Amino acid sequence: MTYRTSLTALALALAGLVAHPPAAGATASAGASSVRWKACPDYSDEVIRGMGVAEDKVAAFHSLMKRLECGTVSVPLNHREPGGRKIDIAVTRLAATDKAKRLGAVAVLPGGPGNSGYLDPVLRTALRNEQMAGLNERYDIIGFDPRGVGYSTKVACPMSPNGPQEPGTLTEEAARKTYDAQVAANEKCGRSDPAFLGQLTTENVARDLDLVRTALGERSLNLLGFSWGTYLGMVYRSVFPGHTGRAFLDSVAPPWTRIDEHAKGAAEAAERNFGRMAAWLASRDEIYGLGATARQVREEVAKLVRAYDKTPKIYTDLQRPIDGSAVADLARRNSTEWVRAGKALAELRTATGTTAPPTVKEVLGAPMMGTPVPGAPEILNMTMNLAVACNEDSSRADFDSAWRAYQQLVKRHPATGRAWGVPVMCAGWPLPVQQATLKRGSGSLVLAGHLYEFMSAYDWTLQTRRAIGGTVYTVADDVHVSTTRVPKCAADVVRYFETGRIGRGCAGSPLPS
Repeated sequence: MTYRTSLTALALALAGLVAHPPAAGATASAGASSVRWKACPDYSDEVIRGMGVAEDKVAAFHSLMKRLECGTVSVPLNHREPGGRKIDIAVTRLAATDKAKRLGAVAVLPGGPGNSGYLDPVLRTALRNEQMAGLNERYDIIGFDPRGVGYSTKVACPMSPNGPQEPGTLTEEAARKTYDAQVAANEKCGRSDPAFLGQLTTENVARDLDLVRTALGERSLNLLGFSWGTYLGMVYRSVFPGHTGRAFLDSVAPPWTRIDEHAKGAAEAAERNFGRMAAWLASRDEIYGLGATARQVREEVAKLVRAYDKTPKIYTDLQRPIDGSAVADLARRNSTEWVRAGKALAELRTATGTTAPPTVKEVLGAPMMGTPVPGAPEILNMTMNLAVACNEDSSRADFDSAWRAYQQLVKRHPATGRAWGVPVMCAGWPLPVQQATLKRGSGSLVLAGHLYEFMSAYDWTLQTRRAIGGTVYTVADDVHVSTTRVPKCAADVVRYFETGRIGRGCAGSPLPS
């Protein structure tokens, strides 16, 4: 599961009608909702580039949008009350290009919770690389915005209840203020629209997806899940085993939903992976000067964490203060960022002056976002992220427990632990806990675990296999959901959906040279 800053969504007018018949031989259930097809949004080149599309692929994006079909499916807000209030789920479809050899439909399950999947048929498959584009030859690619996200029905709670924290060592007094503010914000949010927020669960998203399947006229859906989308895939497969085809789940979530255990497992994995980073930096001591052995690098970075917590620095050209949490943030970066993170750590050893060193500014200043480009689609809905996580979190720790957990985390992980805050995300959430029941199934399931990553710790992949079965596909990198980005790995993914066969794994993203 991932937790990131969202872009503000701006409404886009949809008009027109696009007809598309159900898949050959498929029949819709009696009384099932159909897809209300509409014109797809028209994005400017500026918006497209803002989505991460390279300049040389902007024209291809426009071309794919002409093929993409967009619509909505009406579903019950409460699936236990099918005759009650209805909400809309935004759906997209990129039809298979080789209709004579069509094998079915692959639904792309986005991460988050709260990420948009509306444009995933374009961004995650057809436009990603040559290998993933091949998946669209024999499969329709289905994208959707889960309830509470993007173009689907949603609500909004005010976020960021605390304001900026004082830089430096996190004291118990400051942590308690954060905890109390989080409790107040969660209570206010949860009670603002409990009828809607209480229905934001993974199982309800899975039930929505099955109604999308019916509306599309598909007997079954194949699943391609990323991050939280892997948990959604587990739940869909458990609730609708007869409607699930092949499933490939990348960066596997654990088969449980406790926020405290999630933070603990991710922190342990991050510190372990820093050992790899430390060895890499040590082998380049003439460049970074952080130590000639991994142990020396570890000690130097832990020393920097303590030093910047004791004496934080406020740079005039950075909105973020540089304290121990910022140093630890650099230490937990994945291998694609080791070059820049290493340079930033080296700069912080000798930094002087009132402006940030160049790489520090580049790395730690980059996440600050201004006003989104008009017409940009929502990337992540933080209200949905909060509601799903907290509706399913049975820990909801009291302050004393959360503070002890944080202190242990910092003590056990001297290089990266300070990057994690006190685990109070769901403290005071007023709505009842709702957890899905995962079941073993006999259908085809591949669990792609990344050996060194922390956002989805590799051990969670093994736990999930023990809980629900499946085949483990090991990716020997530390990069979250990288499988479809690496051509050799992506070729395995496409081959799996075409043949049902999968190897033992792939190398994943290479280490920087």
